[in-house]
This record gives sequence, structure tokens and C-alpha cells, in this order.
Amino acid sequence: MTAEEPLLRNEAGSARDRDPAEAVDAVVLEQAIALNVRHHRIASGLSVADMAERIGISKAMLSKIENAQTSCSLATLQRLASGLDVPVTALVRGADAEREAVHTPAGTGPRIARNGTKAGHEYEQLGAMRGQHKRLESLMVTLSEDSRTYPLFQHPGTEFLHMLEGRMVYGHGREVHELGPGDSLLLDGEGAHGPVELRELPIRFLSVIAFPDATV
Repeated sequence: MTAEEPLLRNEAGSARDRDPAEAVDAVVLEQAIALNVRHHRIASGLSVADMAERIGISKAMLSKIENAQTSCSLATLQRLASGLDVPVTALVRGADAEREAVHTPAGTGPRIARNGTKAGHEYEQLGAMRGQHKRLESLMVTLSEDSRTYPLFQHPGTEFLHMLEGRMVYGHGREVHELGPGDSLLLDGEGAHGPVELRELPIRFLSVIAFPDATV
């Protein structure tokens, strides 16, 4: 695959090559149909083989439809709807929904206050958005000569840390982890966590937190 042929990955985790000339709207429609067909098939208690036999197409074709790997003709769409006992509109639902993206050019993220701010921890927000189930927040955290270790943090949700620069010892619960450039740490935010030793300054790391719905 060349740089001119972007890889497309859908929510089921499968991927395919996209023709650069293919309209984005067509791709979005395929993804919506894929998700809706799979949802209604599973809700009906049908396997891929059962569903394919019911509507008279091959199992391989149905699998491609459910993974957004092929365009679905109007005739096939009608057969799918009839086989699932739903209106055709139920299979294209969501195709016209706006999908949010947050672009933050380098150095333009707002500096925000967090519990560690008073200890010299600097937080630059790289983006935040609310998905279907969670609110996601991305921060660039910088620790400098003015920074100190801070009483451990606790918060709902899951946090992912990725070290970019410097070295530190990071605690989580009863464990400690030595982190350097390229190291990552995925942790349960309910466990007390935070830097316990700053070994090589400056330290910069990416923090991505997925908060559950109950916290927003």
C-alpha cells in the first residue's frame, strides 16, 4: 500500500484500502450500513450464516457488508431490511451524523489548572471531546526545575501515559514504574497515582484520560 492509498479502519476493527477517488460520503454510508446490519442481526439472534441463508446471499458477501468492505446495492439493502424485519431507513441511520474531530496545532493548546499546578506541573490541553460513552481528555504534561512531586492523584476512568522526554518514577497503587522516553503506562484512575521521583528534567509526557459518563 502506498502513501497515496489511505487505510480505512471501521469500528469493527477491520481495514481495507480506499481508492483515493472514492467519495468520502460513500465510505461513511458503507460504515453506517455495516454497523446497523450487524446490530440488528445480533439483536435478532442470527449468525452470519443464518442471515446470509435467510436473504439469499453468500456468507462471504454478508461478512464484507458488515465490515464496510463493499458497497451495498439498493436491491441487497432491501433484502437485508426484509430479512431483519426493519425499514431500510434503519440500516442507513447515522450516515448523516456529524463526526467530531479536534485539531490543536503545535503550541496552541490552552494552559489549564489541575491539582498538580501548584506543585509546578504544567498542563497543556491537546483536545477534549465526548464520545458515545465517555469523555476523552488529552494533556501534555511538563515537569521542570520548578516542579515537585505531588500527593498522588485519583479520578474516575482510565488514563494512558506516554513518555516523550526525561525520566521519572511513577507510582500507581503499591507499585512504582520507571519511565523514560518511549515508555507507556495504562492505569486505572481510581488507584492513587503520580510522579514520586523526578530523575531527569525536563520531563514531558502525554496523558490521555477517558472519563466515564457519570463524571461529566
